[in-house]
Amino acid sequence: MLVREILGGKGRAVHTCGPQDTLADVVDLLVGYNCGSLVVCEIDEMIGIITERDILRACATTRESLESLCVAERMTRCPVTASLDDDVADAMGVMTERRIRHLPVLEGGKLAGIISIGDLVKAQHDELCRENHYLKSYILG
Repeated sequence: MLVREILGGKGRAVHTCGPQDTLADVVDLLVGYNCGSLVVCEIDEMIGIITERDILRACATTRESLESLCVAERMTRCPVTASLDDDVADAMGVMTERRIRHLPVLEGGKLAGIISIGDLVKAQHDELCRENHYLKSYILG
């Protein structure tokens, strides 16, 4: 199974923020979208990613308010990415090895979507259920 198939099922919508936004803005967006990360874009170009973990680190390392901290200071620059033609097992391996839960997907250098570890687990679960169904049908039929 390829990453493009996952995006085909879940859609290509990506929630974003700007580098000048505050961490308080990011928290509001994460809660509003019920997601764990935002891709940081400037002039329609991905320049980083900000995650729940980045916000927790900011809280742990400073006692400043989230309103006074900007995304550019806390985001991950040059995040690990996937392409549409990457195998799901390979993407899962990268995410496990790098200990990340969100992977922006690029197509021709442009943002095409984002996948989470949950998306990958769901895809593999669905595939295993499908295989199981076909095997049972073959054995019983």
